[in-house]
Amino acid sequence: MPIRQYLEGHRFDAETVRLMGVAFAMAVVTLQQRRRNDPLRDSVAHKIIELAKAGERDPERLCDGALKATQPTQPMAPVLIRDPDAPPI
Repeated sequence: MPIRQYLEGHRFDAETVRLMGVAFAMAVVTLQQRRRNDPLRDSVAHKIIELAKAGERDPERLCDGALKATQPTQPMAPVLIRDPDAPPI
């Protein structure tokens, strides 16, 4: 599935579309997404387009940026706060 179907009216030169397509293919292989209609796949494509609109053209950076953007953020580890005036445990 080429990235072209996700462009939705956005205009890029042929070389940029090619580079975005390379990045998208790399991301799909990394994600091991076999289904064509997958929300994660759609998110990756839209993020690649967003990064390309911002000026990025390197396929590896486009791929990495899209993959990082689709990863769930990890919550901070809980911190145990102890009252300094509490008796020792």
